[in-house]
Amino acid sequence: MQIFELLISAIIQVVLFSSIPFTWWIVSGRKNSNFLYWLGLRKIIIKDKQKYIKSCVGMILLLAIAAFVIMPSFIDTSKNATSQYAGQGMSAFIPALIFSFIKTGLSEEIFFRGFLTKRLINKFGFRVGNSIQGLLFGLMHGIFFCSIAGVLGTITIIAFTGASGWLSGWINEKQSGGSIVSSWLLHGLGNIITSIAAMFNFI
Repeated sequence: MQIFELLISAIIQVVLFSSIPFTWWIVSGRKNSNFLYWLGLRKIIIKDKQKYIKSCVGMILLLAIAAFVIMPSFIDTSKNATSQYAGQGMSAFIPALIFSFIKTGLSEEIFFRGFLTKRLINKFGFRVGNSIQGLLFGLMHGIFFCSIAGVLGTITIIAFTGASGWLSGWINEKQSGGSIVSSWLLHGLGNIITSIAAMFNFI
């Protein structure tokens, strides 16, 4: 697929993932703030720089363990999304960037951390709301992999992706002033690391 087509496909996915949040905003939130701010697509405001850095490093380590230890232990890595770049080297770098930061990273962060997390926290408070969205994020990934991961693999994938979803919500809401840019960048970074590993046949 050409880069332009990949970009169009990624933008379409972002629009699709934004359609429910946008409809919700039109109905209930447009009087209070603009759509992007309401979603959390705004400047990061770091309260405690040291804690923020530690949290981000912890998130990267969690994603790395999931990508290089957990996933290969339970599934055939030739069947996951980044396998499309297997053995292609640097020629796949731009497509992998589009996939990592726009198609999956941005679309999932808009829906899960921008829409669900904020609505659930408003309804149930941070502890319960963030835990629910983390669980839903984990379950979504478990559903994607259940046919190839087996029962134990699916439970493990749900646990790890659920934990990363919870930590993403915590970093955004408690360390970034409500901005989802932090989790977007971390999500994209986790994806691109896995993609590069596939590009050079490290996994």
